[in-house]
Amino acid sequence: MSVDVCGATGEVRLDGLTPDIKAVSAMAEAMTPRGPDSAGVWAQGRVALGHRRLKIIDLSEAGGQPMIDSDLGLAVAWNGCIYNYKQLRRELSEQGYRFFSTSDTEVLLKAYHHWGDRFVERLLGMFAFAIVERDSGRVLLGRDRLGIKPLYISEDAKRIRFASSLPALLAGGGIDTRIDPIALHSYMTFHSVVPAPRTILRGVAKVPPASLVAIEPDGRRTTTTYWEPDFTRRADRADWSERDWEDAVLESLRVAVDRRLVADVPVGCLLSGGVDSSLIVGLLAEAGQHGLATFSIGFESVGGVQGDEFKYSDIIAKRFGTDHHQIRIGTDRMLPALDGAIGAMSEPMVSHDCVAFYLLSQEVAKHVKVVQSGQGADEVFAGYHWYPPLGAPDAASVDGAVASYRKAFFDRDRDGYEALVTQPFATPDDPSLRFVTEHFARAGAETGIDRGLRLDTTVMLVDDPVKRVDNMTMAWGLEGRVPFLDHELVELAATCPPELKVAHDGKGVLKQAARRVIPADVIDRPKGYFPVPALTHLEGPYLELVRDALYAPAAKERDLFRPDAVERLLADPNGRLTPLRGNELWQLALLEMWLQKHGITGPAA
Repeated sequence: MSVDVCGATGEVRLDGLTPDIKAVSAMAEAMTPRGPDSAGVWAQGRVALGHRRLKIIDLSEAGGQPMIDSDLGLAVAWNGCIYNYKQLRRELSEQGYRFFSTSDTEVLLKAYHHWGDRFVERLLGMFAFAIVERDSGRVLLGRDRLGIKPLYISEDAKRIRFASSLPALLAGGGIDTRIDPIALHSYMTFHSVVPAPRTILRGVAKVPPASLVAIEPDGRRTTTTYWEPDFTRRADRADWSERDWEDAVLESLRVAVDRRLVADVPVGCLLSGGVDSSLIVGLLAEAGQHGLATFSIGFESVGGVQGDEFKYSDIIAKRFGTDHHQIRIGTDRMLPALDGAIGAMSEPMVSHDCVAFYLLSQEVAKHVKVVQSGQGADEVFAGYHWYPPLGAPDAASVDGAVASYRKAFFDRDRDGYEALVTQPFATPDDPSLRFVTEHFARAGAETGIDRGLRLDTTVMLVDDPVKRVDNMTMAWGLEGRVPFLDHELVELAATCPPELKVAHDGKGVLKQAARRVIPADVIDRPKGYFPVPALTHLEGPYLELVRDALYAPAAKERDLFRPDAVERLLADPNGRLTPLRGNELWQLALLEMWLQKHGITGPAA
């Protein structure tokens, strides 16, 4: 068996010329941390593929990539893991397919050949792939349902390029690196979430989750969505009791956790001490994972902000007899790690969790190559504080729900945005508000809470927490698996009555189910988060870093932010927080630091 967590890239020519192998190799090389174990490049006709591989299990070259199936005339480069590949392999073998490796990679090729584009509907897992038909030159790009694995695209009249990370595309050269004004508005307003297909750069797009992009032999391009969760009630579940919902949720999560044990190496678990990760540890222990390796991280307290939650993770580690690792990060390690974390970001991400995940992944990778993580539970089961107000009578209409969501989640209003950015980036209307309004108005979600959960599950989750986990774990060649984003569990949760989810201060149905598995102390505790005090309260060297970034020559040439606005924020660095308690100054500085780290210079407009 071969499960590869890696980096895939490639080029498709549209002008009749042969692909630029040097550029494809450079793009693959840029993803060495995602796949440190081996590399490969393949080219034929108008297409070239590149790959970096992280060998989780099968060390043989039979599972290497790009993988070519000469009999079927297909090639593939991809990143991810197909949890049900053994079942699919059996099914395909019964149809007469012969296998030359034991990898899930080969299953992708045979499945595409047998079922065509709709083969993705049979996949359980996380994936971003490029499949090439040798004889026709057709290329199919695809991304998993919840966007756990990333896929970026750049194109011009001559070629299309794609890669598992945005910086890899930059390494290939020829990218329009001017700032996309609508994406900038999203970054500054929609809590740094830039919805697909946009990215902060005009010249780079991303394949949306649950989408296929077909590049036909004649150059035509079509994008199709193959999955979308339905956030309405189902007639066959109308008579379910609260206990029925708890049973169904627990069973579905148990299946999701079990699926993500597909490996012949130990699978560890990130254990924050919250309900979500604690429940995963409990279910892994139930499934017979004795001596499970668990990992918690803590930081020094700064400005009265507590920096760890070891008290709770210790309760779980003791209860289930895990091989627990408490990782204490001194302030001296934080500052150097910031540079590495920003380098690992495919897109600018303001969340302080990024540095925490980066440092945690660095330590965890010394012990295991695969971990399960609790990301996604808050979005899927309504754990955030902005969901209950969406259930109020004044949020019953689309406009009322949008107003409620905006008040809680948006970092600033239109006037606040206009006061920060220079004239080239002023927008004629409020594109972030328009995006949310259009999303809320779509069919398939009839209450305010359902509308908010659908947006957060399919957009915010993908371009904030999920991307954070992928980027920071992959920076250290660590595979992160997220059972709360099992698409069957997400489908079940979407149909659950909202009042059951927002009960008990959020995640009610999940908390009640969890009582059968983990101690009440962990469930009934105050809601925690991943605290990184030094970035919440900017002072000393962190403030100097921010100041240097915003006054750097590259920042002045870029001219994104009004100088008077920057000076006002620097004069009171901790005085302006967004509704979600983000530091406004950090938001500006992080964007500049990311652009500078990735060598993006010149005028932004």
